Formats: sequence, structure tokens, C-alpha cells
Amino acid sequence: MTGPAERESRRAANARKRISRRPSRLGTRAGAAPEPDRVREPGAGFPGLLARVWERARAADGPRAAVDVLLGLDGHVPPEVQLRALSTADEAAFAALWGLTWRAGGAADAAGSAVPSYDGDGHGDDGHSDDGHSDDGHGDDGHGDGGADAGHEPVFTGELALATTGRIVMRCPAHPPLDRRELVGGVLRVPWSRAAARAYHDARARAAVRTARAVADCRAWLDRQGGKGRDELLEQAKEAALRTAPFVLYQEHRQYTNFRDQNTLTGKTLWPGHPDCALSSLQGLPLELWSDSDVQLLVCLTLLIRSAGPGRVEEANGTQLSVDHVAAMLERIRLLYAAVPGGPAVAPAATDGVEDLHALAEALGTRRRHVRGRIQLYREIHGALMHKTERAATPAAAVQRRDEDMSARLAGRLPLTGGTLAELGASAAAAPGWLARPHGGFGTGLESLVYETVTAAAGAFRADFAMSRGMRSLPALIRGLQAESWAEICDWDISHYFCCVVARPGARAHFGGSAATLADAAWAMSARMQYNSWHFVPGNLPRDPAVVARDHFVPPTIPDIAFFSDLHHHGHVTNKVRYSIRSPQPVEVLGRTFDGFVDLRLLRCAGTPFDEQDVLAAQRVSRFVARATTLAADLAAGGVPLEVTAFDTGWHWRAVTGTDAPRPDPAGTPR
Repeated sequence: MTGPAERESRRAANARKRISRRPSRLGTRAGAAPEPDRVREPGAGFPGLLARVWERARAADGPRAAVDVLLGLDGHVPPEVQLRALSTADEAAFAALWGLTWRAGGAADAAGSAVPSYDGDGHGDDGHSDDGHSDDGHGDDGHGDGGADAGHEPVFTGELALATTGRIVMRCPAHPPLDRRELVGGVLRVPWSRAAARAYHDARARAAVRTARAVADCRAWLDRQGGKGRDELLEQAKEAALRTAPFVLYQEHRQYTNFRDQNTLTGKTLWPGHPDCALSSLQGLPLELWSDSDVQLLVCLTLLIRSAGPGRVEEANGTQLSVDHVAAMLERIRLLYAAVPGGPAVAPAATDGVEDLHALAEALGTRRRHVRGRIQLYREIHGALMHKTERAATPAAAVQRRDEDMSARLAGRLPLTGGTLAELGASAAAAPGWLARPHGGFGTGLESLVYETVTAAAGAFRADFAMSRGMRSLPALIRGLQAESWAEICDWDISHYFCCVVARPGARAHFGGSAATLADAAWAMSARMQYNSWHFVPGNLPRDPAVVARDHFVPPTIPDIAFFSDLHHHGHVTNKVRYSIRSPQPVEVLGRTFDGFVDLRLLRCAGTPFDEQDVLAAQRVSRFVARATTLAADLAAGGVPLEVTAFDTGWHWRAVTGTDAPRPDPAGTPR
């Protein structure tokens, strides 16, 4: 039976949960504010971007110029991503009208000759003049640049539009008008010449043959796996969808996503086994009853996962998930890895058949482990379509200069010696005891090291915000590991984690000049990063039932650089997270490696994006923090008490404003 004291404790705990932790209203009752603290600016987020892109396209000098605007979403994504998102019909139209294609070697016209592929600078050398006129759906003069024969009326007038998903869509010959309910605005009229219509017809015929062959091959390959094998592949794909960041994939106009709206795959909205999940609905269903889209979906997900784990799926974000698209991606990755010296070479796939592509994917997975030991891989993220691309970084002198700059800043603030971050780390390893003792106004040297490193990084990288996260009680983690208390570790909430966020003074300009608003933004970022730690840690534990049942992501292992990430994520939109670097690092605790246990994040709200050299320099900084955290874990394993108590709500208010957080009066209003 529950006693009075225990009931009171529960009541008190619930009362604390109803108290706001926002720095500007610390201690007041949550939800009592008369109005929102901040209202999203008009035009913010993805819908606002699409509206601006459409207006730019409408104002362009003809359909061909409008295509350039739409392909890059006015400079927000690489044009090739949008080309890969086109349906089969729209892909054929782009090749026939403008000679644009993502395929190596260009598209084929009606005569079988090559027309150029997209050259990446917004202009394909298609031989068409830009003398046409575009409109918003109210007709044109019939002489646009879509390929009408000189001096003759076009044989067909089609439509070009931007869907609310961000994809380009077209009305092609023999197709009905586009559904205006799915479009950002109206349509641009596109005249078709007789030659373009014929080229389109022939391209569609070739695509139909190619697709039929690919689907038949996928069915045959899945049939060879047997019922048990297919179920295992479905489980693998469902686990990948559940444990990775949001993605949106297409099969023609059908959307597969674990992200908001109408979810069709297991994720935040659909639990594993949900009947609306396309993968779950296939389990136990005879293969002959699977749709062609579902057949390709499972095969393509399998190929991507085998090449690099679930994270590879995000590299198909916003594109068509078909065998030929995946084959092209695997070949690009093969060439990327082939440029790294040493290790066994990976030959190209012998054919475009699934069996050969599967062998290539597995070979790339093996090769990737070798490559990661020799060069720094990272992912480039284009936030508008959440598309990711794996890259290999090439170091330059700027990385060493940034390292030395950071080291000089830290050597004067920490009891360490050395001219590089590696030397500072070695100095810490030689005498790590200070990490558990008070230092620099903090309860432990570890807290001081994290704060000073983040502060130095904000200045050295010219970031509006810099931050690093971790676990508050390493001794508690060690006790949990020793007892194999996986359920207990999974049960910890975000208060068991911390994130130190430092805002440069100039960042206030992005928040109306308000120190209070800036402090609230820093606190919100800190809370979100605590959630990220909470989300990643279980991914490093054994597959105990408690771990499997707990919501978590596969921990990150390589850094990434993001462009225009202030479009989808509500927190990013609100707090103006436009350009960022994430540099995750592993930490070893009791001989167990915890991937993504700490990281360094750098954010800019506007101005110049970060670049590849910034990524490499950030890796050195985050590696320094990870080494110190591993040393602290070793101290904790030896019985040294080491708790992180800083970096809470009040701390972030003081760090930004220089004053103590406001205290509520008896009526609950901050003073």
C-alpha cells in the first residue's frame, strides 16, 4: 500500500512537472502565459519557401528558366535531387523537352542520339531558346520554349507545377490536368512540339520496358529468399524505418514515409506492426499479391541498408526509390571509396540485376569500414528535402590553423599544456584527476572543460551557437552497466543528460535584440540535445526486450553539415537553425563503446554556410571532448564521484543575461 509520505512525494513530483522550465518564466506555472512567447514569422518554414520558389518560377523568362528555379528550389537543393524525384512520365518529359536527366550519359531522344544531362549550373545545353512565356494557369501565347516547331502552333500544351511536397510535377501528353489541390500555386503552360511529343512517347516506351524488367527481377530475387527470408528482410526494413531520422521516398507518385502527414511506414506515428505500415502489411502476404511498388520498395531498402546500415536510406530522401536509382547511387559510392588508397578494390556491378547489386552493396559495406579508418566521411544535408549525401573530406591547412587557434584559447583557460588539441588531450590523460575536482567556477573539471571548449568553438568558428552534450552521472551509468540493468538505463528521462549551449553575443540580433529570447532559445536547444542523448544511448545497449521496446535511433557515427535546416523541424524554424555542423564522437565506458555519446554542434542563423574544412576542424574539437569524457568515465569506474550539475535552465539564463533567472511572485508572475 502506498503511504502518505510516498503519496506526497508523487504529488510533489507531479507539481514540479507543471512548473515551467523556460528561463524567462522559470518557476511559474506551465501553460499560464496569456499568449505565445514567440510567434512564427510569416513565410517561415517549408510552405513559405515553396511559395517564394513558385513566385520566382512564375517571374522567370519562360518555362525553361522556370525549370532552373524549380530544380534547385531557388538555390536550396542540388538540382539532381529534384531530377531524381521525377516520376517516369515527368522524367521522360524533362528529357524530351529540355534534355535534362540525372542518368549518366544523358537521355536518348527519338532518334536514339544522346541529349545532354543536367550540367549542375542551372542550364542544360539543350539547344532550345528561352523565348517562351509562363503564367499562373491562365494560358499563354502558344510559343513557349518547350520545343514548339519554329513558326508553328504546338501540338500539345502541357503544365509545369510545384507540388506541396516540393516535387516538380507535369501534365504530359494524354494526361489529365494537374490536381490544383496538390499544388503550391497554379501552373505554367508548356508548349510541346511534334518532335518533343514523339521523343517523350519513345522515352516512355523504353522506361516501361526497363521498369518491367526490374520489377520481374525483384520478384524473382524475393521469391528465391523464401517466405522466411522475406519476413527477415521486412523486419530489417521496419527496424531501419523505426530507428532512423525522417525520410520521404517515392514510387512514381506514391509516397513512402515515416515523417508526419500520411505516414506509410513504421516510425513516430505508426508502431511496428501497424496495419497502415506498407512493410507490415506485406508480412504473410503471398508474393504474387505484392504490388510492383512494394516489391521495389523492399529490394531497394535492402540494398541501401546492406551498403551502410539504416543511415544510407536517408541518402535516397526526396527521390524515386527504384532499382536504377539505387544502382546509380551505389556506383557513385563505389567511385567515392575507390579514390581512397589501400584495401581491396570493389568492382562495379556486373549487371544491373538485383543479385549483382546486392553483392555490390555488401562489398561496399565492407569497404566502408576500411575507408573510415583512412579518411573522414561525412554527410551533406540539404534541409529543404532532407536529402543526405555521403562525402569524403580532403583536409587543408585551414584545419590545422583552426586546431591551433582552439588550442591557444583553451590552454589559457584549462590546466593543460600543448599547442594542438591532440596534445591538450594527452596532457589531460597524463593527469586526469582534476576532471573530478572543482575548476573555473564549476563543480568539476569536466564541466569546466566542456564549457570552455564550447565557448572557444563559438568564437573560433564564428558560430551563433555552439554546444556539447553528455550524461550527468557517469557513476550511475557504470553501476547500470555492471548490473546489466538495461531497463533502468532505458527508463532514465532527459534530466539524466545535459547539454551546454553557448550563444555568441551577436546572436541576439537574430532574436529581436532580446537577451531573454536568446536565453530561451539556448535553453530550448539544450533540452532538445538532452533528448538526442536520451534517444541515442539505448542504441548502444544489448537487444534486451526493454531496449527493443524503448524508442531510440541508431547512434550517429560520422559528422554532417546542414544547409537550410530551418524549414521542417519546428525547433529549427523557431530558433533559426539555418546552417549547422554535428560532430558526434564515441566514448568508452567500462570497455563498452557508446557511439554518439557526445558531440559538438555549431549553428549559424544566417550568413555564410559552414564548409568541409569546418567539419574536419569540428571533428578535432569534439574528439577532444570525447577523450576527456572517456577519462572521466575511467575515474568514475575507479570509484571517484563525478556528477555534472551545471547547464540547467538557470545556468543558461545566467550565461546569456549575466543575471539570475527571474523568480515568481506568489501569484505566479515572474519578477
